[in-house]
Amino acid sequence: MTLWLLLGALALLALLPLIITLVRPTRARGRAEADLALYRAQLAELDREREAGRLDAAQHQAATLEVQRRILAAPKEDAPELRPGRTAAMLAAMVFLVPAAALGLYLVRGTPDMPAAPFVERQRLAQEEDAMLETLRGRLAMLEPGSDAARQGQILLGNAERSRGRLDEAVRAYRTALESRFDGPLAADLAELEIERGDHAAASALIARALGSSPREPRLRFLAGLAEARAGRTDNARRTWQALLADAPAEAPWRPVVERQLQALP
Repeated sequence: MTLWLLLGALALLALLPLIITLVRPTRARGRAEADLALYRAQLAELDREREAGRLDAAQHQAATLEVQRRILAAPKEDAPELRPGRTAAMLAAMVFLVPAAALGLYLVRGTPDMPAAPFVERQRLAQEEDAMLETLRGRLAMLEPGSDAARQGQILLGNAERSRGRLDEAVRAYRTALESRFDGPLAADLAELEIERGDHAAASALIARALGSSPREPRLRFLAGLAEARAGRTDNARRTWQALLADAPAEAPWRPVVERQLQALP
């Protein structure tokens, strides 16, 4: 009995921050604001991992670039609104009924002695993913080159390869899709990969072409500065980012990203 009382007290303590949040009025966050808050927290966490020595310079740089890409691609802020505090009935349900239901479900279906997934299982999943990608490549080979279906399939293949860290394969797929029809967002995705691979000349060429039709696109202008910075042309990068900030609205959510990159320039 004492054990269960102790577990109940620990559960109540764990729920205390949630209880405080529920009983007071809160300002609702839109999806855009919540996404930006998450991305900024991820940047701070990456810095801590680097300082602790768990990430080397290349890993930190690649991960930071990916988070910054998501910030630049994030939608505009939603209009804020206020939410009233929750009712006592809802509070009681959260504090007592939810933990009770979770405990009942655990007693019926829980398996605390379940072992971790073995290496063989993880290897099997990786092999299944490889098989699915091979199937996708086989279907792409049967499609008419340059068709919309083939282009979308190449983008899908590039996304999958990129998520697995296979940058060379992702670059080939993206380039094939761009050969069918050039568009700025896909060119920006490919430019990011070229920057990660260290091919700054290829990245700059892609960005310059995309800027020809969208000269004020913030993401493209940011990547233009990033390619210059990674190539060692810091003065060009500084001018590019300063111009971007000069044209940007004061409330632009990606301003801190650009300012941070400027401050990091030697």
